[in-house]
Amino acid sequence: MSADQAIFERHEKKYILSHSQYQLLRNALKDHMQDDEFGLYCTCSLYYDTDDYDLIRHCNSKPIYKEKLRLRSYGIPTQEQTVFIELKKKHKGITYKRRLPLSYKEAWRYLNHGIKPEVGGQILNEIDWFIHRNHVKPAIFLCYDRIALCGKEDNEFRMTFDFNIRWRDDNFDISKGSYGTPLLEKGSVLMEVKTLKSLPCWFTSILSEFKIYPNSFSKYGNVYKNYLLKNYLLELEGEGLRNVE
Repeated sequence: MSADQAIFERHEKKYILSHSQYQLLRNALKDHMQDDEFGLYCTCSLYYDTDDYDLIRHCNSKPIYKEKLRLRSYGIPTQEQTVFIELKKKHKGITYKRRLPLSYKEAWRYLNHGIKPEVGGQILNEIDWFIHRNHVKPAIFLCYDRIALCGKEDNEFRMTFDFNIRWRDDNFDISKGSYGTPLLEKGSVLMEVKTLKSLPCWFTSILSEFKIYPNSFSKYGNVYKNYLLKNYLLELEGEGLRNVE
C-alpha cells in the first residue's frame, strides 16, 4: 500500500505477540513475506477527541461503525516535512481511510488554529465537517517503532510489527520528539495484518502452529481505558467536591 495513497479500504486483524512468538513467526514468514523498502522506522500519531473523550468511548463500546481523526508522521517532522491528516473509519470489520498530505506547519495550523490549507477537495471537506461536528482537540500522542512486510506473491497482503509503543497526554507538538510512557509489557510486539481478501491458508496454518490468536487491541483505546479514564474520573470527582463546598 503506497504511503501516498489518499483513499483505501481493507480488512485488519491485530495480534499481541511475545518476543519468542515474534522470532518464530519472522523465521516462518521468510518464504512468503519480504520487508518493505523503509526498514525499521518510527511512526507518530496525534489523536483528536472531544473534551469528554466521546470518540474513543464510542469506539471502545464496539459499535458497528466508528471513526477517528489523527495527525500522522513518519519520523519526527520538520515544519516543512509532509505529514498526513487521517480520517479513519471502520464499518462491519472493514477499515476505510481518508488521508490528506500537508506540510507539518500547514497541518498544525489547520487542526489547532482553524487555518484551512489552500489545497481543497473532497477529503478536506470530509475532515473539515468531522472537526466542526465533533469540536475536537489534541487528546493523546502515540508512537512506536515499526517494521512492515508485504507478500512476495501478493503485495496487497501486508503486515506490520510495532515495538516499544509509547504515549503521552501533554506536549502534543510531534516535532518535539517521540518520548512517552510504555503501553505494553517489555518485549511484547503488536502485529497488524492487512489485506483486501481473506487470509491465505499458509498464514493461518502458521498462526495455528504457534498458537497466535487475534486480539481486539486499540492503542488509543487502551491508553484511554487504562490511564486517561482514571484521571478523567478523578477530575470529575474533584469538580464535584468543589461544587459541594
